[in-house]
Amino acid sequence: MDIALNKDFGKVITGLIRGESLNAEQACNAFWQVLNNDVSEMQQGAFLAALTAKGETAEEVAGGWKAIYELDTTKVSLHGEGPVVDNCGTGMDTYKTFNISTAASLVAASGGITVARHGARGITSSCGTVDIAEAMGVDVECDVAYVADAIDKVGVGLFNGMSPKVHPMALGRILSQIYFGSPLNIAASLANPALPKMAVRGVYAKDLILPVAKVMQSIGYTKATVVYGGIDGSDKGMDEASVCGTTYGARLIDGEISEFTLTPEQCGIQQHRPDALAADPDLDQAALKMVELLHGKGDPARRDAVLLNSGLLFELTGKAPSIEQGVTMARECLKDGQPIDVLTRWVAEQNRDPDKGVAKLDALIQQV
Repeated sequence: MDIALNKDFGKVITGLIRGESLNAEQACNAFWQVLNNDVSEMQQGAFLAALTAKGETAEEVAGGWKAIYELDTTKVSLHGEGPVVDNCGTGMDTYKTFNISTAASLVAASGGITVARHGARGITSSCGTVDIAEAMGVDVECDVAYVADAIDKVGVGLFNGMSPKVHPMALGRILSQIYFGSPLNIAASLANPALPKMAVRGVYAKDLILPVAKVMQSIGYTKATVVYGGIDGSDKGMDEASVCGTTYGARLIDGEISEFTLTPEQCGIQQHRPDALAADPDLDQAALKMVELLHGKGDPARRDAVLLNSGLLFELTGKAPSIEQGVTMARECLKDGQPIDVLTRWVAEQNRDPDKGVAKLDALIQQV
């Protein structure tokens, strides 16, 4: 390890500790050194911790995104028609829910939205986006070409943010070793190989809403909704729209950012206690409950959480003129059982061994 590089990098860390911010170029260079393993792992961890403690700026996150996307992301081209949207959270939120965004993506895809997802395995939760997809039969360790084909042919696919086939250099190594929310989580979640221009993004803290919206504005998103879901009577929250309290958010539309708040009641949804949304500690049970939900069955609180977050996608993409009407569209999709059909096709398409994947899903469906 180069001692001079570590000393210079130490000066960057010292500046962050003093409250000094980096511009986008400086941040990109620093993240580049982290990803390239040019400095010691102790320095890498100290950099992320200092940046988090200072409070990341939009420029710093944008610089991190540029480094990850340019240095450590396998790119794909999609050939389908119409807009492509991503929906995912940053993780590291203080209230761990079941995989709401996974179910919402399948509801949205069943309603004609093309969803190119970019997620990770659970780090602080028992079951991440990648874990639940794998438990239902999706091949999450395949080459990105399989994911691109699934997006083009089925309308949904998932890039595994911790796979070396998606991020071949370093991202999985780093994410698997840190257990606190940092700008890396935000920058990494934006480094989608398909580079969609529309997204619903959940963040792990309320004060990240505007910075993340500004980052998305600066890196080329044309439309985005950034949310943090509150829980009434609690200081905890979720990186999803909430049916347990007020959702705080920002909209990016054609270069302009505006803030908003949203309650479940505004969208024709009852407010629920958070207990029913808690992540399942057992992955097999989580997968079974997800399949039940996609059949239109299961817990009402979970169903409503999925409807609300699906409604955000329908509204964002222009399929519905409002979130409330988007929720209505989502309810119709779920009532007709369309999402489970999309899941079955997705498992078959994003798979090096389709028969094995479909058999795994069929075993779950037979239990519903």
